[in-house]
Amino acid sequence: MTESEWFALNRASWNARTPVHLRSRLYDLAAFKGGRSSLNPIELDQVGDVRGRTLLHLQCHFGQDTLSWARLGARVTGLDLSEVAISEARALAAELSIPARFVEGNVYDAPVLLDGERFDVVFTSYGVVGWLPRLEPWARAVAGCLAPGGYFHLVEFHPAVWIWDDAFEHVVHPYDAPGEPIVNEESGTYADPSAPIQLRDVGFNHGIGSVVTALLAQGLVLERLAEFDWSPYDIFPDMEEVAPGKFRMRRFGRNLPMVYSLVARRPG
Repeated sequence: MTESEWFALNRASWNARTPVHLRSRLYDLAAFKGGRSSLNPIELDQVGDVRGRTLLHLQCHFGQDTLSWARLGARVTGLDLSEVAISEARALAAELSIPARFVEGNVYDAPVLLDGERFDVVFTSYGVVGWLPRLEPWARAVAGCLAPGGYFHLVEFHPAVWIWDDAFEHVVHPYDAPGEPIVNEESGTYADPSAPIQLRDVGFNHGIGSVVTALLAQGLVLERLAEFDWSPYDIFPDMEEVAPGKFRMRRFGRNLPMVYSLVARRPG
């Protein structure tokens, strides 16, 4: 398959997932409409005060996090590959009367899709880089969307999570293998494993070193890198809540990093 075919496959997968996610307990749309934020302490603490700042949310899905930043005072734009997700994001913003702009398209093309607009904050989180075959055009897009002195914030599942089989019993995938597709076929989706849908998509494993190097190559300055031995989401096998909103896999305890975050600045 070509790179464009990989993206087309993933677009179809996310188009199919979105209606299920809207109804899922994980996303809890009713609570969100009632005022609950979808943001977690990791990103809230890292990004800080966004009042009056322009914020671009890359790979925004159907916009819950984007609109949560808007509720905190940011002037937000969300971008996603899935036309179904973007349509739902626009509808959600309109229903809740939250000012927001949503743009459909490939994250690689963000600077062109946004007509060269620059943002104070570029944000992306949880299950994003693994859908990208190459990190260089991604990092170039991130840098191209940042205003001088602006900050890029990434919060992502740790690449050590993605080397395992589905049962987390055997290591079956390389830790860092850009351009090497991992084709996945599954029933249901992480937000609702019992959902009556069949999905086929393709992912790519990128080590933290590759992520950081790609950003540095675009002239960004790394200001923070942190790893966490817990996840804010109970979506992996055999998890237990070890503290409010913090989940670990019982078999690994603190021995498996589950999330990492970084901050990179575009020099002003």
